[in-house]
Amino acid sequence: MPSLRSLRPFLLLAVLAALYFLQEPGSLPVRPAREAQPVSGTGARDVVDPVLEAFRAGHSDLIVEGRGVVEKVLRDDTKGSRHQRFVLRLDSGHTVLISHNIDLAPRIPALRRGDEVQFKGEYEWNDRGGVVHWTHRDPQGRHPHGFLVHGTRKYE
Repeated sequence: MPSLRSLRPFLLLAVLAALYFLQEPGSLPVRPAREAQPVSGTGARDVVDPVLEAFRAGHSDLIVEGRGVVEKVLRDDTKGSRHQRFVLRLDSGHTVLISHNIDLAPRIPALRRGDEVQFKGEYEWNDRGGVVHWTHRDPQGRHPHGFLVHGTRKYE
């Protein structure tokens, strides 16, 4: 039979789980997205890239802005809300997936490899470089607005 001392970690975990599940719905804090903080470079040629810094640090829920060149245009994600998807290669050389909700904002027509796109949205970390989404206005006004710029047109 296990001793009480060896059961302490499990008892503590059980108490914490009970406290978590006994809270009233809506009483848990919601962590809003936050602006990425610029990282100062060490030389004049350094590229400050908030997406690359967030990827290296494993951060998510950051509002980021940048620009890049379309590396690959992917098929739309049509499960749930529809999203136009493409991979951007940033000035730093890092690549990131852009997932643009086309149920809430216009799609970029005739997007091609080599096109330049500016963006503002929320970065979510993954081991493949990350995803930028929320590249549109929030119709309920609860999330920072994002956008895409292609050519002379802004998509939000």
